[in-house]
Amino acid sequence: MSFFISDALAAAPAAAQPGIEGMLFPLGILAFFYFLFLRPQSKRTKEKKQMIASLGKGVEVVTSGGILGKIVDLDDNFVKLEVSENSFIQVQRQSIESMMPKGTYKAITKKVTINKA
Repeated sequence: MSFFISDALAAAPAAAQPGIEGMLFPLGILAFFYFLFLRPQSKRTKEKKQMIASLGKGVEVVTSGGILGKIVDLDDNFVKLEVSENSFIQVQRQSIESMMPKGTYKAITKKVTINKA
C-alpha cells in the first residue's frame, strides 16, 4: 500500500500507554545526575560554609585569587590578611578558599626574603 509504512504497522492498533516501565529510564537518569553532580556540589558548599564559620585570628588561608595570608582581624563580612611584613589587604569572607597548615605562611615569607637577599 504505502512505500514508507509497512502494511503490518499501518494496521496495528493504537500503542498502549507505557506504565512504570516507561518512567524507569528517565528516573534513572535523574538519579544518576543527582548523585554525580548535585550531591557532591551541595556537600562542598556545606564544607566551605563550615570552614568560613570557623575562621579566627592567626589562621593561614588562601583566597580565591591565590593570595596566601594570615588573618589579623575579621568581622562578619570582611577579613584583614597580612600578606607580607606590614602589608595588609581586606577581602570578603566568601573569597577564602582554603585554610593552610600552621607554618605555611612563615615558610613562604622566609623563602621570599632569602631569595631577595
